[in-house]
Amino acid sequence: MFPETIETDRLRLEPRWPEHVDLDECYRICSSDPGIDEVTEHVTWDPHETKKETLEFLERGRERWEDDEAASYVIRPREGEDGAGEIAGFGGFEVDWEKRTAVLGTWLRRRFWGRGYSGERAAGLVEVAFEDLDLDLVAVSHLPENKQSQRAIEKYVGRLGGRREGLLRNHVTFMDGSVHDEIRYSISQDEWRDATE
Repeated sequence: MFPETIETDRLRLEPRWPEHVDLDECYRICSSDPGIDEVTEHVTWDPHETKKETLEFLERGRERWEDDEAASYVIRPREGEDGAGEIAGFGGFEVDWEKRTAVLGTWLRRRFWGRGYSGERAAGLVEVAFEDLDLDLVAVSHLPENKQSQRAIEKYVGRLGGRREGLLRNHVTFMDGSVHDEIRYSISQDEWRDATE
């Protein structure tokens, strides 16, 4: 159901499955990559402590894919980009079929920040959600204090025709049990078509 490969001008996305991602490389990135503490400050997971945790992360990507719950991808810069072929991060979307909504999520390694990859990845995934899956809505959120994500999201949501919806209080729970607010944005299929056609 979900496309196994998504290519944009500068990125290639492949399924977040053990057979597509080197376990040792992924563990190094998810446990001790320079800046991993900055990356995990605003997401629901903590740096990985064991390779088993990383393997479970990859296997969960495949299981949720096979159950039609989520399409999670490894993000790699394409040929000609600095770091071509390396893991730049991971991203994808969960699908709520009853609400006909895809919810985007992503994280990038610090060395790949500031290149516009978040917006480029989002544009590719939004197209899949609307063109391939015929969903009605794409949503994305960030923590209020995550100003970097806020800038990126506002930029690409605006370009894709969407808007900020507002603050969702006590909406997301982190692995440590702490509860956080989120700011949510959405793009309808009609808004996306008006903005991109």
